[in-house]
Amino acid sequence: MVSIPTPDFSARRSVSGVGAALILDGKGGIVAQEPGAPLAETPPGGFAIVTGNARTPDFKVWLRNELGEFHAGLLSAPSSRARCTVLDHQALLMFRVVRPGAAPEDVGRQIITLWLEAGRVVIASEINIVELLGMGSAETSRHAPVSPADLVARLSLKVTDRLEPLIEVLGDRLDEIEETLITHRTEHAQDRLEQLRRTLINLRRLVWPQRDALSALEMADLPFLSDRDRQRLREAAMRTARLGDELQSLSERAVLVHEEIIDERSEQMNHTMLLLAAVTVVFSPLTLITGLLGMNVAGIPFADSAGAFWLVCAGLVAVVGGIIWWMRRRHLL
Repeated sequence: MVSIPTPDFSARRSVSGVGAALILDGKGGIVAQEPGAPLAETPPGGFAIVTGNARTPDFKVWLRNELGEFHAGLLSAPSSRARCTVLDHQALLMFRVVRPGAAPEDVGRQIITLWLEAGRVVIASEINIVELLGMGSAETSRHAPVSPADLVARLSLKVTDRLEPLIEVLGDRLDEIEETLITHRTEHAQDRLEQLRRTLINLRRLVWPQRDALSALEMADLPFLSDRDRQRLREAAMRTARLGDELQSLSERAVLVHEEIIDERSEQMNHTMLLLAAVTVVFSPLTLITGLLGMNVAGIPFADSAGAFWLVCAGLVAVVGGIIWWMRRRHLL
């Protein structure tokens, strides 16, 4: 790949109005810039990182001055999903991040928008990117990102790190629902399962677009992306895809559990209907016999006998016993 010279941005801009500005030497070293000071010269092979909150007026003005009205609007425009847009020799990348401490059923999301170009990365987000990536400690340990693509890959891994505990919680909840089915306690299982399936759908909408965005950046024809950069992006996309596959697996398990709940309820309904049918079969002959004996006409057998009542009761008990024996013989009970 042809070497692309690193532009020198320091002659025409300062970092006034931004949240943080960092100079990375491309070898793991990092230097933080003082707020409001001119941006230092980027060393050969290195790049600069400028971060800020796109909601603040000062940073919006800085974006318009640096990138122009159109590109600044792209960085600050709201979006519902991750995406990657290639513009000439620059790329616009957007991630949606799970808020720390969010419950699975109430997943809050934060937006990270990155503007990538040769020698510079501009990040617009409410999140403290320096803290998220741990680049404060990297300043002394020399483990900072070595390229813009390496920065994107590390950021993607941090995003997936926040997702993994939530996926584990959802897996445990699905296991609990399956255990309730084993013990035939399905009273609230349906409601819990529906809530879990909605959460899985929301997380899948967050994960799959991120994988597609990383893959699109990996395949983009950008001159500042090296083979190592594309490999890093590919690895990050694969890890994101693994999370997506795990969510897909949980979704498929949830469908099977839903079918088990339906089968359980159908079995309970069939058992109830069988019991009602058995009661009907048992009492129908009794109703017929007592109806005949209760007619107000002459000629009713044993009408004047003192012990006829008990004789009829004994006969009815015998009829009930015979019907029950016959139904058990035919495996109807």
